[in-house]
Amino acid sequence: MLEIDVLTIFPPLFAPFLDTAFVAAARSQARARIDVHDLRDWATDRHRSVDDSPYGGGPGMVMRVEPLVPAIEALAGQKGPGRRARVIALSPQGVPLTQRRLGELAELPHLVLVCGRYEGIDQRVYDLAVDEEISVGDYVLSGGEVPAMAVIEGVVRLLPGVLGNPASASDDSFGGGLLEGPQYTRPPIYRGRKVPEILRSGDHAAIALWRGEQALERTRERRRDLLGAGAVSDAAGDGPCDETQAARNSSRDQEG
Repeated sequence: MLEIDVLTIFPPLFAPFLDTAFVAAARSQARARIDVHDLRDWATDRHRSVDDSPYGGGPGMVMRVEPLVPAIEALAGQKGPGRRARVIALSPQGVPLTQRRLGELAELPHLVLVCGRYEGIDQRVYDLAVDEEISVGDYVLSGGEVPAMAVIEGVVRLLPGVLGNPASASDDSFGGGLLEGPQYTRPPIYRGRKVPEILRSGDHAAIALWRGEQALERTRERRRDLLGAGAVSDAAGDGPCDETQAARNSSRDQEG
């Protein structure tokens, strides 16, 4: 069972999220334990303050080293090689979150997610108690709560038995390194737009190849960076055929 502890100053934000869809199912099936903790419970002053003005001046407030470090240590233990939990701070300065990283996190026994607020967190918190920083995109939110939910959902859905069909996760965008191609369901014709005949053919090998080609084409159009340097030639497609191999790989993923 994966254990996840969330440290935040706004615990109520998580209540409906944790009680919805497969996140709730994972908890009820004891595949994940997810607890949300109020950082103010570790505050030592009567105002339960967690922030202060920054040294050197500047706008806004900074989250204090106390109570953050004691709170993290209470949930995860002291930083070092013997610590079982992985402590992650959600930060726009962190390493971009990827599907591969979600898969790696899903294999760990215990995660502690630290949700920052205000102008940031005292650097000594990172030095003394945090293992890594993760960003969910090149933009700034008011806090780390929404990014923490993204990490939780991305990780929990990869746990064995959580999704009704295990292939759903492997067939997702980024699961095989490419974006997922187009999907269709009934009716076969809607406002003159038809479902591609190949998807109704029953030829599973041909369908898998078509899906791989569509995934490759969509990735070329929308996220060429995912194909790697030199994998895609500009304009006329006169470069090396790494794309063909990518399509084959995606097709094998679909068949598997």
